[in-house]
Amino acid sequence: MHLLIVEDEARIAKRIERMARAIVGEGMRSLVHKDNLQDALHYIKENTLDLVLLDLNLNGDNGFDLLTTAVSESFHTIVVSAYKEQAITAYEYGVLDFVPKPFNQERLQLAFSRVGSKEKLEPSKVKHLAIKKRGRIHLIPIEKVLYAKGAGVYTELYLTDGIKELHDKSLEKLEQLLAHSFERIHKSYLVKMSEVKQVIVETGSKYKAELNNGEIIPVGRTKYKDIKSKWL
Repeated sequence: MHLLIVEDEARIAKRIERMARAIVGEGMRSLVHKDNLQDALHYIKENTLDLVLLDLNLNGDNGFDLLTTAVSESFHTIVVSAYKEQAITAYEYGVLDFVPKPFNQERLQLAFSRVGSKEKLEPSKVKHLAIKKRGRIHLIPIEKVLYAKGAGVYTELYLTDGIKELHDKSLEKLEQLLAHSFERIHKSYLVKMSEVKQVIVETGSKYKAELNNGEIIPVGRTKYKDIKSKWL
């Protein structure tokens, strides 16, 4: 794991680092601490990461200025902050977890356990997906997303207006973030179940889903029974 801690208080940063090393153990490939917004943004731009632990108050700078950039990247973000009233907004931006200060190792370990799990966030928490486009960050409302298609380490987002956008997170990472109204119907597809018009069974045990807009996308054999029961 390549980990970045963004925290302006040295004492807290060292505590997080100590706990993180104990949790990850030999799997820790790198652990870097930045105490200000600009250094953190530069490090994110120049390095490959798996996880960012982010404080929201950085010497008077707003951690949300980094958050909009971080959630568009391939890694997950966990907010560690005393500002509990900001938790709902942080989740809406697409963070994996919000760890309120003060915290203990057990709570931090729970957050780390979500990084590689198949667990989804509670319904309605994530409101946007952030994408990078022409050097800027754009927030796409979840309600505009019809389905997502895996494209290697990236994901293609297909929207209600017919536009396709590229997201830097993998399909597996987006599966954790997207609301429970989205289901993995195929190894390469996540679809909003309310957009499924019908499930089509073809000869040779081939399955497809027709969406309300007429698009046809594949359904995996192992997913068919589960998807059909949820669709009905």
